[in-house]
Amino acid sequence: MEQKIKIHNRLSIPEHELRFRFARSGGPGGQHVNKAATKVELLFDINNSPSLSDSQRERIVKKLKNRISTGGILRIEVQDTRSQVKNREIAIERFRENLAEALKTRRRRVSTSPPVQVREKRLKEKKKRSELKKLRRKDGMDD
Repeated sequence: MEQKIKIHNRLSIPEHELRFRFARSGGPGGQHVNKAATKVELLFDINNSPSLSDSQRERIVKKLKNRISTGGILRIEVQDTRSQVKNREIAIERFRENLAEALKTRRRRVSTSPPVQVREKRLKEKKKRSELKKLRRKDGMDD
């Protein structure tokens, strides 16, 4: 049975839609780094994915445009650990998180007017401040 990556309640992406490339990772690790391909690059073709609707596709492209190539390929690179398997798991998790975040719908802010008490308090404070500044003038009272 094919494994699916659950993005949220209404969307799961089959793992066969993801492509993985492996390369030698940089950084510390001695000889292990020089001979093991532990760096993982996850590639996901957004434009040709049958799992995504057009609106989902547009949302993802808009929100993740920095990570998407001109060909519509989402690329996630991971070289956190020395294990290819763990890096692959981390890449899948980041992919899931990125898509879930991109597909979140933001609730519109409903503008409200300030309550009467708040307005009165603000005006009272302004009046008080004005009086204080009047007292600081050279001739004391200017009225």
